[in-house]
Amino acid sequence: MSDLFAPQLSKEMAERRPLADRLRPKNLGEVTGQEHLTGEDGVLARMIASGSLGSMIFWGPPGTGKTTVARLLSGEAGLAFEQISAIFSGVADLKKVFESARLRRMEGRQTLLFVDEIHRFNRAQQDSFLPVMEDGTVILVGATTENPSFELNAALLSRARVLTFKSHDAESIETLLKRAEETEAKPLPLDDDARQALIRMADGDGRASLTLAEEVWRAARPDEVFDTEGLGRIVQRRAPVYDKGQDGHYNLISALHKAVRGSDPDAALYYLCRMFDAGEDPLYLGRRLVRMAVEDIGLADPQALVVCNAAKDAYDYLGSPEGELALAQACVYLATAPKSNGVYVAYKAAMRAAKEHGSLLPPKHILNAPTKLMKAEGYNEGYLYDHDQPDAFSGQDYFPEKMGRKTFYDPPERGFEREIKKRLDWWAKLRRERGG
Repeated sequence: MSDLFAPQLSKEMAERRPLADRLRPKNLGEVTGQEHLTGEDGVLARMIASGSLGSMIFWGPPGTGKTTVARLLSGEAGLAFEQISAIFSGVADLKKVFESARLRRMEGRQTLLFVDEIHRFNRAQQDSFLPVMEDGTVILVGATTENPSFELNAALLSRARVLTFKSHDAESIETLLKRAEETEAKPLPLDDDARQALIRMADGDGRASLTLAEEVWRAARPDEVFDTEGLGRIVQRRAPVYDKGQDGHYNLISALHKAVRGSDPDAALYYLCRMFDAGEDPLYLGRRLVRMAVEDIGLADPQALVVCNAAKDAYDYLGSPEGELALAQACVYLATAPKSNGVYVAYKAAMRAAKEHGSLLPPKHILNAPTKLMKAEGYNEGYLYDHDQPDAFSGQDYFPEKMGRKTFYDPPERGFEREIKKRLDWWAKLRRERGG
């Protein structure tokens, strides 16, 4: 009885597989969204044509086809395919896989070992791949959503080529949806605006777009077509691709900082809102804005630091969602303020000098002399009290004698620092005249 019904059950189970699984490409030419790798002139297509594959790291967001491409590569190159996940595998699992690959190699067949989430392996586990990569036991293809430069050993990276997978754009997602409609032999029950909304919800993830399409088909009654509002009712909006401790976090805070530095308030607001929308801690963003105020605006607008601290306090006082507006106001203030890194550069130069010159004694004339011995040693001798001097400026030298005068701070002629520069130039003139 079981034999009689086995084929029917297998077919039924096959039809129940998720749409994304049923639509997996059968060859590299069917892969969409990664034409720079899989297209006719793509890197992987050229490798297949040459008959020579090397170890690789596939780096890219979720749902961009890393696993599928690895499986297709093994098929088109005639290699045995082994797949493990760093989340569920340990040293014992790796030893079994390596031993199987060695046995195949003795039989004349090479193994493509696909390691999903390879960045999850620790340093020692990553090093275990090196011998089997070097002697050709396996061709390693590791997949990661994190920056390999930070997450993988240098030794491993030196033996593997990093290939970047891109998020699907709207055109690529549309191609996937059309393939789904052909497979299901029916159109998606969405009007044009709702279809575009679904593409946006996918957020560059091809697998997610097909999962959303399945949800729509399941929810639709006969002859029902959803508008954007109806789509929102039947599917949950996906969280943006963003991990507060990983690349998504650092990429967006870097973009925000550079937009502020580049005096682009619109771009700065966009990235600030991206991070709000992804659930970033607003107080973290408040701290970053304070940092921008002192690093990139500095004394060109001394109020920038005051505004950012006030915005941080306002958020702390108001909470969400009202408090975010205060941070947005501070962000726009910074982006539109005159820019200067004069103090930032001066601070770094002064710190270098402090480390290079060691523990030099300040000039004795500016040292206090609370004891007779110190007075006898010349402490405080010849000190001029600036408030008693013409223009309240003595022009004395305050650097250690063995070091000589240094100039660390050179304010640009922008914003308030234009006035500071005038003062410094005036004092430099008086110092020269008075022999300081």
